[in-house]
Formats: sequence, structure tokens, C-alpha cells
Amino acid sequence: MNQLRNAFWMRNRGHEVTVFAQENSALAKEAKNVGVSVTIISAHKKYYDFSSARKLARLIRDNQITHLIVRSPLDMGVAALTKTLVGKQLHLSYFMEMQIGVRKRDILHTLRYNKFDAWCCPLPWLEEQVKTLTKFPHNRIHQIPSGLDLTPFLNLPEKNEARETLGLPKDIALLGLIGRLDKQKGQLAVMEAFKKLIEQTDKPVGLVFLGEKTNNEADDYYDMILDFIKDNHLKEKVFILPFRKDIETFYAAIDYFIMASLHETFGMVTIEAMASGKKIIGSNTGGTPEILRHGKLGKLFSPTNVEELSNVLKEALETNNFPTIEELTTAAKKYDFNTVCEQVEEILYFTTL
Repeated sequence: MNQLRNAFWMRNRGHEVTVFAQENSALAKEAKNVGVSVTIISAHKKYYDFSSARKLARLIRDNQITHLIVRSPLDMGVAALTKTLVGKQLHLSYFMEMQIGVRKRDILHTLRYNKFDAWCCPLPWLEEQVKTLTKFPHNRIHQIPSGLDLTPFLNLPEKNEARETLGLPKDIALLGLIGRLDKQKGQLAVMEAFKKLIEQTDKPVGLVFLGEKTNNEADDYYDMILDFIKDNHLKEKVFILPFRKDIETFYAAIDYFIMASLHETFGMVTIEAMASGKKIIGSNTGGTPEILRHGKLGKLFSPTNVEELSNVLKEALETNNFPTIEELTTAAKKYDFNTVCEQVEEILYFTTL
């Protein structure tokens, strides 16, 4: 959906945009819903899919497309082959959203990557991965964060109104975590830390999860969450809410936001919490430390370390030593989609010349 948001914004800025998507995919359906042009393509293989590349090259020539942007590493192979067929008149760029993980400095990866005119990274640590794990030319690497429409989060509803809408108590401090109910998101560790917290403080506090389990997945983990709530008599203190589109209501309702993922590459929800002016507690892994400027914009803890998280939560409740709302919202504006789109336009234009 990040791809679609960017396409939507760029179209609204006057660019002619089409989204390549498979028929009946969620991306194709949602693009049509928001009025973004869709070009239907077939599924392709990750490597050496010459047939799909020829079809894509034909579409690019027929539609006089000048720039092709890919956001999934699964698309890099066919995109590189397409660039070979179309030639220099096609500007090819990769907007990175996931970490590389392993070294890819072999000849095959190097040849494929060299077909790209630009490789854009959302955070410094990901840029460093590209420099150390690939042989991609450094002068073609650019740092551009993923963009967000911050308007809803900078104009939150009133707290008590939001809590009434969500059916949450109004007279306690609320910790909140948003995301699918999954082991990688760390809800169980947060609940264990929360249990320790309420044993150590007299302050009234509750915990809110906004999210649902993935269909046909994570049933065991979801059941473990429910069992933990039941076994530890937390029904009146832990609230699980289904995901909703007006997530600004969730941010308005909570006092503290927790990012507990085991390894979040670029946590958009952390940016949303910043724009909402929430006090943030984040796991010291992935992209979260850089988003929080290594502790200047929130408190950090070691992922899965229940004891440490419990202590951080207790300190947060009792000392309230956090940045001001103004400091947080100002920092979040770096990720405003208008600012990000301007950076994208600059990269696409100047690397084409």
C-alpha cells in the first residue's frame, strides 16, 4: 500500500502515473477505488523471466513510460531485464522498504543492480547496508524516507471523546500498541512487562492492542494472548480492539505508544505516534532507534527483554521525562508526504539528466 499511496500523491502533483498490478489483487482493486490508473500484468518469476520482461518492455514503449519504480526485491530481476530491453530512455529506480540481510556482492547481483539508476533508502542504516552488502555505485544511493499524510495525526480528536468511541476507560493512563497480533510484533512480551508494571506501581494503567491476527495464521499466538489475559486476571486492564481505518482515534485515546516489534525495518506507526505527540517506547532494533534519534525522541528497550521493558514503562509513568509534543510533531514533519514527494521528484529528475 506504500506503493499505492506514493502513486496517488504523485498523480495529484500533476504526474501521469500508472500502477502495474496483477488482476484482482488488493493493489489493483484499491488503486481503482482511489482513481489511480492500473495496468494489469501477469505474475512473474523472481529470476530470469525473459518472457515477462519482454511484455513489460512492450507496455513501457507503447505507453511512453519514462520512469519505472519498484519497491519489492522480488521485482528487481524482471525490472533489470526490462531496462536492458528498453535502454537508457527508461529511468529505473528501486525504493527500498526491507533490509538486505545477506551479502549480495556476487557478479549476478552486481550486474542486475547496475541496471538501476537510483536506489533510495528510507533510513541511514539501510543506506549503510547497501554500501557494505552490495557493489551498487555509492553516487546512485539516495536517502528518502517513506512518506505519510500527517494531517489526521496532527489534528487528533479529544482524548475522552476518542476513549468513549473505542469503549475505553477515561480515568487511567493507557499504553497502546498497534499491529497484527503476531509473535514478531511482541504483544506477549509487552503483556508480561505490563503485568510486572502493575505489580510495581500504584498508578492506574491499562494496555490497548489495536489489530487482528492474520487470517489462517498465528492462531496459537492469539490464543496465548487470550490465555495470558485470563490466567493473570487482566480482563479489566488489557483491551484488544479490531483494526479500524480511523487510527487517529486510537492515537488520541492512548497516552504512551509502544513499538515492540522484534525487527521493524521502518515503522510507519512510530511516525504516526510522533505526529500524534505521543510518548513513545520503542524496541532498540531495526529502524526504530534511528526514527527516535537513538533515544532523543523516546525511550528504548532491548526487544523481548521483559524486565527491561517493565522498568522503562515504570520510569515512563513515574518521571514523565519525554520530549514535548511540539518537539515530536516537528520531528515527524520530515516524513510529510509533500516533503517526501519533492525529494522523489528531485531524484527522478536530476538522475535522468
